[in-house]
Amino acid sequence: MVARVLVVAGSDSGGGAGIQADVKTVTALGGYAMTAITALTAQNTRGVFGILPIDTEFIRQQLEVVLSDLGADVVKTGMLHSASVVSAVAGTLAMYARDVPLVVDPVMVAKGGATLLEPAARFALVEKLLPRAALITPNAPEAAALTGLPVRDVDDLAAVADRLLLLGPSAVLVKGGHLPGASVVDLLRTADGFERYFESPRLETTNTHGTGCTLASAIATGIAEGLTLEHAVERARGYVAQAIRTAPGFGKGHGPLYHAHTFRRPIEA
Repeated sequence: MVARVLVVAGSDSGGGAGIQADVKTVTALGGYAMTAITALTAQNTRGVFGILPIDTEFIRQQLEVVLSDLGADVVKTGMLHSASVVSAVAGTLAMYARDVPLVVDPVMVAKGGATLLEPAARFALVEKLLPRAALITPNAPEAAALTGLPVRDVDDLAAVADRLLLLGPSAVLVKGGHLPGASVVDLLRTADGFERYFESPRLETTNTHGTGCTLASAIATGIAEGLTLEHAVERARGYVAQAIRTAPGFGKGHGPLYHAHTFRRPIEA
């Protein structure tokens, strides 16, 4: 059976992050990707130059028609932008996908620094989506913003993970890519007491646009396939690392990953 992954997120016109990265990732890992687009962005490797929000009723309609017909094995959220969007998504999922695992990537700031989550939306996210999430995947700055705790090094990951679990999700993966050090360390901690630190060598590159979206969608695909959460995270981290290593080098800023490395090797010049 092909795993069905419904992604609720914004579009990236540059193709490196957002819905585009999500669809590529799910497809590259053998899943079937469906979408509910929350916003359009004018975006490239240098930043976000414009955001056009989608009407909340149309977001709701996208979710309803997909879930009532195709169904989903997992739902993954990315850029939700406003409190009204968070409320619309939460309400629709409660009606049509109450028992479907939810992976929340709390996208707050784009790689180039643009704000992708309004302040009021942060409170709506904490109140309406995090409590029903099977997993949340904040990076260090997002974890700090959600908890009010500093995340300066790997030693801070455990405390912030515990604080995030108090918000209600079943599990949290705090990503350490923004922290200093020769290695990237992520912490997976669950409400039932499981804990694992994942460590890998840091890849010195600027081709990191969309890594958060890609990782969360890769994990979501694993969950949809029935993998254990630990295995899903482990496989997703390996997929992202290889996508960074084989990045095509496009653009003048933070370049995109090569999501299709599972299909073939990139064509060399």
